[in-house]
Amino acid sequence: MVRRMLLGSQLRRLREARGITREAAGYSIRASESKISRMELGRVSFKTRDVEDLLTLYGITDDQERASLLSLAREANVAGWWHSYSDVLPSWFPTYVGLEGAASLIRAYEVQFVHGLLQTEAYARAVVRRGMKGASAADVEKRVALRLERQKYLLSENAPEFHIVLDEAALRRPYGDREVMRGQLQHLIDISQRPNVRLQVMPFSLGGHSGESGAFTILSFPESDLSDVVYLEQLTSALYLDKHEDVAQYETALKELQQDSPGPDESRDLLRGLLQLS
Repeated sequence: MVRRMLLGSQLRRLREARGITREAAGYSIRASESKISRMELGRVSFKTRDVEDLLTLYGITDDQERASLLSLAREANVAGWWHSYSDVLPSWFPTYVGLEGAASLIRAYEVQFVHGLLQTEAYARAVVRRGMKGASAADVEKRVALRLERQKYLLSENAPEFHIVLDEAALRRPYGDREVMRGQLQHLIDISQRPNVRLQVMPFSLGGHSGESGAFTILSFPESDLSDVVYLEQLTSALYLDKHEDVAQYETALKELQQDSPGPDESRDLLRGLLQLS
């Protein structure tokens, strides 16, 4: 997904530098203007022939530059490791997993339950069972396995920075039995001490706050060509926002949540207090 976005952004810059309209670009590859738009946003796969024709239209004749972009096009079409889980995932979620796995900074606010990157196996199983009522045990276990696979990135050598604000509601709403919740709280205490994780708890005592619209995630990438993406999950779909003005509003909301919440050390104390009460 990220490679598609990167290639799309480069094709857009080349087209704009030549003053060529999307309509004209589409005509050159026997496609519509909307197809060019989707290509430049990285939302469709790339045919090598189409990329070759567009590069010719944009005046790119240098063999090395063409080879680099065509190689990126081939890489962009390679299915990610999560492809094998697609049978148990909603159609919009593989895109998110691809973006999450390429991000260098992940910022999020959660209110319903603990963020998937921080869930224990037992807690994740309880969440999946609640969300996939009627699913077979095998499908539940496959979804849990994907969640655990995603978490490896957070602990890897090239792990992203992960800044999370958890609403106290997410910590008090029980998923699984008492031991499951105790294990989850202890895991949050432990993982919050990792150098790449900044975990804050938004307590009930602070009342209303800037997260009133619900959970969201902001993904930032090491490639300077790629804009930040806001991910909003809904019941039957998801939104991916990358317009600067949209992203800026969510960044402001998250900064306010971080400012209003106790810091990481105080938040750990809140977690310890909840653990003692559980």
